[in-house]
Amino acid sequence: MKRRALLLGALLMPTPARAKTTKQATKKPAAVPKPPPQPPSGPQPLKQAKIALVAFDASAFPYRSVVPDTDKPFLDARAGRKRGHTSANGDVYWEEPTYSDRRSLLYLPAGYDPQRASLLVLFLHGQGATLERDVIARQGVPRQLAESGQNVALVAPQLAVDAADSSAGNFWKPGHFAAYIDEAAERFMRLYGDRRVGSHFNQAPVVIVAYSGGYLSAAYALERGGADHRIKGVILMDALYGDEDKFASWVAARRRQAFLLSAYTESTKDENATLESLLDKRRVPYTKGLPSELNPGTVAFAQCGNLDMHGDFVTRAWRPDPLKHALAMIPGYGAVRAKQGA
Repeated sequence: MKRRALLLGALLMPTPARAKTTKQATKKPAAVPKPPPQPPSGPQPLKQAKIALVAFDASAFPYRSVVPDTDKPFLDARAGRKRGHTSANGDVYWEEPTYSDRRSLLYLPAGYDPQRASLLVLFLHGQGATLERDVIARQGVPRQLAESGQNVALVAPQLAVDAADSSAGNFWKPGHFAAYIDEAAERFMRLYGDRRVGSHFNQAPVVIVAYSGGYLSAAYALERGGADHRIKGVILMDALYGDEDKFASWVAARRRQAFLLSAYTESTKDENATLESLLDKRRVPYTKGLPSELNPGTVAFAQCGNLDMHGDFVTRAWRPDPLKHALAMIPGYGAVRAKQGA
């Protein structure tokens, strides 16, 4: 009995409690918050196109000096207080309104990116034209630039307003072309809206596009404009009505740095033949027909139709919207990725 009681007591004695062991969850490190997205650095591509008509100090007109290589004053006609110019065909055009418009057209397409290589296109219109009616609306020059997909800016001075006259005005003066594109760079900076892009526009190479009577301003820009180093190329759109020697001299001097494309109709066939002959004498090679690209050293002549095509040459020369196509042939200025619009 005593032994049984001892065993029973041992069973009834309290035993130390055992702690329950539970598997502790591994703590995950606290998530590091992502830094807020940084705004893009530097000037950005334009979301929308920008266009303006701006009065320039270095405008083509008014012009109060003499006709080059003569002692004849440009304003050689008077009627009371009015002063005017007698054109080559004998018509008198008065300074107001024909030779007093200081405005130039400025255009930056949607997607224009000042952080990428770009071109400055100088468009010189023909006779009987205004910027609003002809360059913008009828010829669609801003639209063609936008649709070319190139990173290009457009500047177009108003020459003689709606007159049968090709006078170059201040572009006749030595150094005026350089002054004009310098001012254009500043105006583009203001249009874009950021002072940081000033040097971008100051350094952009220039492509001169001349249609019809715009040839004269182009010829003097090449001969005495004072900015040969800026000119990447010249596109003549049925525009060689004279001064072939000036174009030949420029091509010979800049043949390794620049290009020339002269597309023409029967209207300027003889003058283009004269330029080809002058280049032959200078041993400058050229091709006939449209090239695949407009590279430095390219010199090409392309006949594109009969005389009746001249008036619509900017919109239907060798194909619809030929300026758009010509600009797209210039390599190195990449497609604009942003959605385009005029």
